[in-house]
Amino acid sequence: MKVLGINGSPRIGGNTDILLDRVLEAASTKGAQAEKVILNQLKFSACQECANMRDDGTCIVNDDMQLLYKKIEQADVVILASPIFFGSLSAQTKMMIDRFQCLWRAKYIIGRDVFKKRRRGIFISVEASNRKDFFDNAKSIVKNFFATINAEYSDELFCSGVDEKASILKHPDVLQKAFELGGRLL
Repeated sequence: MKVLGINGSPRIGGNTDILLDRVLEAASTKGAQAEKVILNQLKFSACQECANMRDDGTCIVNDDMQLLYKKIEQADVVILASPIFFGSLSAQTKMMIDRFQCLWRAKYIIGRDVFKKRRRGIFISVEASNRKDFFDNAKSIVKNFFATINAEYSDELFCSGVDEKASILKHPDVLQKAFELGGRLL
């Protein structure tokens, strides 16, 4: 089983990164082939809403997103991890999701389902305040993304009240939930 973790946080070693690592670690111990992609380390541009989009669902912009498209297409489980910024996903995460406009158009306008394989989708998110509605906003965007890539939104892990780098380590219950989540993937 291939498990792909996508880290949308700009803070390596931060709360989002730590939780994602916990999930991937548990999946690996159960025999999954786990991989993590850090969006902030990729070189890709925002969606350009190209007028000459291809009908096959492939993006005409040649950058690091081409590799990510392939990784997602091959994955059995996609874990999207993002902190909440201004009541929604991080810019890196939203920019990545927007680049799936080509697949969304192929699937819902042209009628061509490019990512035919069914997969599971899991959303991990942290935020500094205690605004549960911020998770709801981000969750609705993630659900649309998962629908586009044929991922069933199957689980989530949210933690509020964490702001400082690695302060999630003060929440052993959430760390345990992350590990248990990774263990349930297989």
